[in-house]
Amino acid sequence: MDYDTFVLFFLNGLTNAMTLFIIASGLSLIFGVLRILNLAHGSLFMLGAYFAFQFTHWFGSFWFALIFAPLVCAAIGIIIERFLVRPVYGIHITFQLLLTFGIILLVTDLVRLFWGVSYLTVSESEVLQGATSMLGVAYPKYNLFVIVMGIFIGFLIWFLLSKTRVGKMVRAASSDREVAGGLGINVPRVYTLVFAFGAWLAGLGGVLAAPLRSLMLELDVHTIVEAFVVVVIGGLGSIPGAFIGSFLLGQLNAFGTLYFSRYEMAFMYVLMAVVLIIRPHGLFGERIA
Repeated sequence: MDYDTFVLFFLNGLTNAMTLFIIASGLSLIFGVLRILNLAHGSLFMLGAYFAFQFTHWFGSFWFALIFAPLVCAAIGIIIERFLVRPVYGIHITFQLLLTFGIILLVTDLVRLFWGVSYLTVSESEVLQGATSMLGVAYPKYNLFVIVMGIFIGFLIWFLLSKTRVGKMVRAASSDREVAGGLGINVPRVYTLVFAFGAWLAGLGGVLAAPLRSLMLELDVHTIVEAFVVVVIGGLGSIPGAFIGSFLLGQLNAFGTLYFSRYEMAFMYVLMAVVLIIRPHGLFGERIA
């Protein structure tokens, strides 16, 4: 393999990894704090992508969509947590999975109703069109923007959880809900905030991914499968694990399709199986009681 090919596929893998990380970090955060396996996370991603299409169509600005589409997803996340998810806290996980799966069906039907079943596309901002030189090769500006955004989001999550008062309350609520409540922390409000932030991340991932792929109804299922694989590889509830898992899966998909394109669908499952054999709780995960 020559140098240019290596750099090109490495950057492609990094672009895919950063998109996955933004989505998986929200999923991992929600599980780490709320202990909810949110199957509907992929639906929020899909809504973010479709809202990006709609806002770009209405206002002619990708930047408008980048700012407001994730906020709309966060508002939807607040409604979902407050009126649907909150009643199933503390009960068997089967009911949580059934509830969030039902949300998937509802969102899919709503998307079909409003946007139809045709493939849709979103154009990035003119500023991000074209290519620039990166590590000695020409590479699309938009893909580099996605990489930068993924790294920025990683630092943002770290800063919010480690350096802010809200982050301390989130960590306290995730460690012991009863003790946190006894210390005066409004745990239900913290849960709503975390779910909304996870929904915001899903919507942001959808907006960023929209110019890279065609929008279709199956977008939610394909995305949630990849996000769950990343979370399992990295460890349930671990943000650093989500980052490492996304990077590994992104690079494996990029270079795997170069040499073994016929087995592309199997790569992430093979990687997950290998990691779970070596570390049953994921790379950064801990045993869940």
